[in-house]
Amino acid sequence: MRRLDGPARDIEVLLVDDQRLFREGVQVMVQAQPDMSVVGTAADGHEAVRLVDEHQPDVVLMDIRMPGMDGVEATRQIFLPSRMISRAHPVRVVMLTTFNLDDQAATAIRHGSSGFLLKEATPQQLCNAIRTVHAGHAVLAPADLIALMEHQVRATTPVPTAFATLTDKEKEVFVAVAQGLSNAEIARSVFAGESTVKTHVGSILRKLGLRDRVQIVVFAHEHGLA
Repeated sequence: MRRLDGPARDIEVLLVDDQRLFREGVQVMVQAQPDMSVVGTAADGHEAVRLVDEHQPDVVLMDIRMPGMDGVEATRQIFLPSRMISRAHPVRVVMLTTFNLDDQAATAIRHGSSGFLLKEATPQQLCNAIRTVHAGHAVLAPADLIALMEHQVRATTPVPTAFATLTDKEKEVFVAVAQGLSNAEIARSVFAGESTVKTHVGSILRKLGLRDRVQIVVFAHEHGLA
């Protein structure tokens, strides 16, 4: 099912939803994109985890509420360290939900999801979301992500020792990312160029063992560093 239409490999997508009609509709829409291909479909979380291991897609569109294993638990299992270490490239997960600022979506984000999308989203919004997470970014506004974390996180846990390895400037950038600022806004606040900010963000991710900016926000709220 893999297509190689040009110099760049397609974004390979796995669709997970218990409603066959919805699943097939999204599949047709994704397959119509010149830079995407569907490598598999699943009707529940168990099948989703198996197919991620088998196909190693770039992006998983994951329904939150499904019988058997739901999308939240499937996401947790997909991002278990024992599974992640064997992959050739990162897998990004976008949760599909009918509710905005969904508590279950917040849990999935804490497990590793790159955000969520409402099922009523337009085809263009859905395809843009796939491209966005494939590039390593989140698919929800920083304000929404922070609201989700503040609503869900009730108690903080001790700060990991790795945080102490950040330089003073990296800690300054860390707090700014946790507050939802863009690179341009951070650059203005710390009096540095955007390229320098990107370098700092990359260093923060490496030192803390995080995947993306979404996980910085989660880390900050879970450890009382926001």
